[in-house]
Amino acid sequence: MQHARIEAKTREIRGRKTATLRAAGMVPAVMYGFETKPTNIVLDRNTFVKVYDQAGESTVVDLEIEGQQHPVLISEIQRDVLTDFITHVDFRRVDPKRKLEAKIPLKLVGVAPAVKELGGTLVQSLEDIEVMSLPDALVHEIEVDVTKLFTFDDVIRVKDITVPAGIEVKSLPDQAVASVQPPLSEAELAALDSAVDADVSKVEVLTEKKDEAPTEGAEAPAADKKDAKK
Repeated sequence: MQHARIEAKTREIRGRKTATLRAAGMVPAVMYGFETKPTNIVLDRNTFVKVYDQAGESTVVDLEIEGQQHPVLISEIQRDVLTDFITHVDFRRVDPKRKLEAKIPLKLVGVAPAVKELGGTLVQSLEDIEVMSLPDALVHEIEVDVTKLFTFDDVIRVKDITVPAGIEVKSLPDQAVASVQPPLSEAELAALDSAVDADVSKVEVLTEKKDEAPTEGAEAPAADKKDAKK
């Protein structure tokens, strides 16, 4: 099976000094796992983003380090909270001949009749499922057909999902994956509006109290003067 491929180099720079690598468009990373010691590496950020979009975290990637290829899974990604730039990546080396546990994202496809004809709202209760398989059997995502949701009582569960050959589902079979919620009634909408109005009134009261506070440099009330003399 052909995998997405990404090149990396070993790195000596660690700690705060890795900021220079990030400024140059590189991403510090580490590879660990099957038959290997943790190895500090660095790779091109743009190249990694392209590979990640293709492979995700549930598809094997060929990581080439100094000319040697390693089958890996993208295990963890760290991002800058302000810029959302990728700041660090963990790669997990795997054994192609040994089954492993992984999570595969679920993608809802199709249009539910309960949404189109009854005006309901589609709800996804489970974002991914836990599976066990050989690394090469893993897929980027599993599609879930929601055209079977005809009423508000219909629920698609884990046991209803069709998975590719070679994948064993480990998530609980009765876990809900998708359903359709009915639209809010007029009474529920009115109650929601009342709750919003109540919240607004609280904000107004707090604002009025804040305006009543003495401004900086203003003379304090007489009672406060007496306390100050004490």
